[in-house]
Amino acid sequence: MKKTISYLSLLLVITGLTNLNACAADSLKVATKAGVVAEADNAGLKLPDGFSAVKAADNLGHVRHIAVTAQGDLYAKIMGRVAAGKGILRLRDTDGDGKFEQITGLGNYGGTGIAIKNGYLYASSDEEVFRYKLNDKGEVIDPAQAEKIITGLKKGNQHETKSVTLDNTGNIYVNIGAYSNSCQEQDRTPGSKGRMPCPILDSAGGIWQFKADKLNQTYGDGVRYATGLRNVVGLDWNTQTNQLYVMQHGRDQLHDLFPALYDNQSSADLPAETMYALNKGDNAGWPYVYYDPFQHKKIVNPEYGGDGKKEGSKDFKEPAMAFPAHLAPNGLLFYTGNMFPAKYKNGAFIAFHGSWNRAPLPQEGYYVAFVPFENGNPTGKWEIFATGFSGMEVVTGTRGAAHRPCGLAQGPDGSLYVSDDVKGTIYRIMYNGK
Repeated sequence: MKKTISYLSLLLVITGLTNLNACAADSLKVATKAGVVAEADNAGLKLPDGFSAVKAADNLGHVRHIAVTAQGDLYAKIMGRVAAGKGILRLRDTDGDGKFEQITGLGNYGGTGIAIKNGYLYASSDEEVFRYKLNDKGEVIDPAQAEKIITGLKKGNQHETKSVTLDNTGNIYVNIGAYSNSCQEQDRTPGSKGRMPCPILDSAGGIWQFKADKLNQTYGDGVRYATGLRNVVGLDWNTQTNQLYVMQHGRDQLHDLFPALYDNQSSADLPAETMYALNKGDNAGWPYVYYDPFQHKKIVNPEYGGDGKKEGSKDFKEPAMAFPAHLAPNGLLFYTGNMFPAKYKNGAFIAFHGSWNRAPLPQEGYYVAFVPFENGNPTGKWEIFATGFSGMEVVTGTRGAAHRPCGLAQGPDGSLYVSDDVKGTIYRIMYNGK
């Protein structure tokens, strides 16, 4: 199979890039409805008309997911090796200028997941999940007394981060990524066949549900809520529909592993990154199928006898939305605030971290997208909401981007916070239009 359709051309049509305003060229500062003075160039971002931005913090390290308290403090999870007491950062704006002057820390473990629910701060390492009691000021009461609620989660040498979200009935949902690209007998080896059935799915490649208030839970205490998900970094509970939504990272290297079936263009354009609205027991089909947005079908992976056209089982979950390949959706947030215009209410923001594996073609992503919802369902249309993170028009190298969006959080005033895990920047995006 030799596809020639460029996903980039499709992307330019459906995202509505012309609706984005360029960075301001003058030196004037704009006062927003939030009472914050935005930066003249919107902190380097290109935003829709009426929106402005400020760098609320900078140079924090590898900031992954973030959460904001009702009082306006921001908690940030730091990935990788961390100094003692610096695995979680608490940021506070002490003078109301929109920038965090006071930074303190807690936790001795790196990781990605963080969330706030019912008076507790939840945070994950790559193998465990902890929680901390908050006081009425949104501060951790005793940083040294972390309650370990989940332990012993599978950690491989890829897709090891554990993202989390919570519902409204006392459950926490944890992504356990597959420690494989496509469950080959020899991972990422040209021509290697897929293992059937894939043994990884017993303990990874899905979303597990646990109790949010029970200590020292292991796999035996939890429920495999959904399976067949290669890796989910961005996930959120949709309170409007009372349902779990996730963003899956699609598989890599179709051309590298099966050059007789896929050329460089088709490998860059396939498979789609997919959004799923999950119910208990759902199976999204990894590693047996991928989603082809051109054919609008689930296609059997070549490791399992696929040829780029053979359709996969209808028993596997259909995606709620499909997006261009390899954009790496690392953050998902349903917007419930009142600051932004009505079209954004209950819609989904997605932080696309950006690709690494489209070479020799240019890399793609490095922006925050928005998906409108109507009657509890995505409309099927989406747009680029905030771009300019990469600092360049075209990203060619895998490490060329200056910033890469990762986490999303909503402030108590309705501001949107975006984290960057390259330089550790926190952006605050506000609306001051009519």
